[in-house]
Amino acid sequence: MTTTKADGPDFASSSLPRHVVRGVIGFGGLIGSVALVPTVGPVGLLLLPVGLLALRGCPMCWTLGLMQTVSRGRLQRTCEDGACRLTAADRDHEERPSA
Repeated sequence: MTTTKADGPDFASSSLPRHVVRGVIGFGGLIGSVALVPTVGPVGLLLLPVGLLALRGCPMCWTLGLMQTVSRGRLQRTCEDGACRLTAADRDHEERPSA
């Protein structure tokens, strides 16, 4: 059995709380930039780059990263004889002895 790394890009963060904070700042900046235009005028659009920077430029990429962050360590990709599949990762080190 051979395990390979995914060929596509990796959008995951190092931890779930960090990824969620990035999402709150990013989506808050995007929504705030549009919502504040009637109140403060075009100055409200200054939040747009903040939101895009926090989301690393793409809300969909942030969403894919959230899925990757959540599944990291839980799923394992295995390839045998040209066929790949996802399986639950072995978590022997997390099992508690029944004593």
